Amino acid sequence: MRTRFSTLIPVLVPVVFLWLGSVASAQGDKEKFKARYEASPSDSNFDRHDLSGIWTQTKLDHSLGTPAPPLTPAGIAAMAGRIVDKPGVTGNAPWYSCNPMGFPRLMNDDEPMEFIMAKDRILQVFQWEHRIRYLWTDGRELPSGENLENLGPAWYGHSVAKWEGNKLVVNTVGLEERAWLDNAGHPKSFHARIEETWERVDSNTLENQLTLYDPEYYSAPYVGSKKIYKRMPPDAIIYFGWSGLFAGISEGICAPMNEVEGYNKGFRDLGAKPKQ
Repeated sequence: MRTRFSTLIPVLVPVVFLWLGSVASAQGDKEKFKARYEASPSDSNFDRHDLSGIWTQTKLDHSLGTPAPPLTPAGIAAMAGRIVDKPGVTGNAPWYSCNPMGFPRLMNDDEPMEFIMAKDRILQVFQWEHRIRYLWTDGRELPSGENLENLGPAWYGHSVAKWEGNKLVVNTVGLEERAWLDNAGHPKSFHARIEETWERVDSNTLENQLTLYDPEYYSAPYVGSKKIYKRMPPDAIIYFGWSGLFAGISEGICAPMNEVEGYNKGFRDLGAKPKQ
């Protein structure tokens, strides 16, 4: 039986203003560093299976990059009540209420992310939310059937990855339905699967593409555009003498400290109860 904890959604206005300010300056930052990315020295001996480094998208785009296929009646119902941002109107995206952006929306954000290669997994670390995704490369099967139902929904899903030639192919299932697919509020069902591919086309460039398979909500697979990530030069990730992905002046974490009591009752206290 699939279960779901209740979500804590306090509205922290200062954090929302901070996020809006970062979005407004993001494209300017990308233009500012564009020449530096392009001028970074290349290495013809790079390893195509090594994605290590801190990377950022070259274009501001919070979507899959292509128009969505027509929604099914269930998809239309799932999207009902979602209010998107427009001039003079602030929408009701989940992240405005201290919820995670979820996958794949966080990956299509303006902040940089880092790949860390390990023996049996690849870690994808995001500056925004200080979030980590595990892309398992140990040969495990993608959760399905009763196993997936028991695991239940997760904001960033459950992901397995494998190399097909020089492309890393990642499949993710078990996604949280309440997380928006993009800023337009497109939905995705719990039974959807997202396939993402990563290819290192040169020493400083990654190419990424997402495809959403969700017959419950869409009339056809949603094939996204190819997106380009550039390796960030070392001096672009130094703030006040401190370097690294988390060296920025903002953590980008919504910390609902006023909800400590509710969190403790829903999580800590349940775990502290004596076993029967």
